Amino acid sequence: MTAQNSHKGIVFITGATSGIGWATAIKFAIMGFDIIITGRRIERLQLLTKDISQKYNVRVLALTMDIQNKDDIYNQIDSLQNNWKNISILINNAGLAQGFTDILHANIEEWQTMLQTNFYGLLVLTKKILPLMIDQGNGHIINVGSIAGMEVYPNGNVYCATKHAVSAITKALRIELLSHNIKVSSINPGYVETEFSQVRFGGDVQSAKKVYEGFVPLSPEDIAETIYFMASRPDHVNISDVLITPKAQANTAHIFKSRLV
Repeated sequence: MTAQNSHKGIVFITGATSGIGWATAIKFAIMGFDIIITGRRIERLQLLTKDISQKYNVRVLALTMDIQNKDDIYNQIDSLQNNWKNISILINNAGLAQGFTDILHANIEEWQTMLQTNFYGLLVLTKKILPLMIDQGNGHIINVGSIAGMEVYPNGNVYCATKHAVSAITKALRIELLSHNIKVSSINPGYVETEFSQVRFGGDVQSAKKVYEGFVPLSPEDIAETIYFMASRPDHVNISDVLITPKAQANTAHIFKSRLV
């Protein structure tokens, strides 16, 4: 498949080495956007770069970057050549959960990783890219939140807190950037089958699989399609927030699981 209309703008995507970030990069490449992809896994970035370059008539730039590291973020953004600085859309997708226990028995290092990745890193990167958008007089920031940013669930405590923080920052940015002609949106998925649960359970594949048994979860492509829809509305339209779940999920606590699936 080739791009429908190349060079519509530049999309910057964090956490693009798998799941939602990977699928979103492919979707925007199909639709003719140049892509900046970031992540820590060099080999995965190289694979995605090769895939996009071979299939779609767009430019792709891979930045190996640890979203937890402020200096890493600053150095990578400062290294952008002028023809890569006109970022039209920033998709803050990088995020993770580590551990699944109550606060009393939690691992504090896992808290730090979640806070640094899901919240602090998002803030630092957004702050660094904002001047580029302000200089060009337009832009769109889309934060990938979670249903966990709207509700809480047992043993999800700190992860939920980070996603609530993302929701708060999204709302604050929407106010602060009104005069700069920059849209700010969030998409808040329920269950999406990605590497998320494997990471949460420390690489335990069997425990991760059980999370999605008995119902059809969302796919990364479902989220990518919705993100693109949000980003492709007319200039005067901003879709502020989207909550998207599988049909089988009503909220964090109510999921219908069937043995027939």
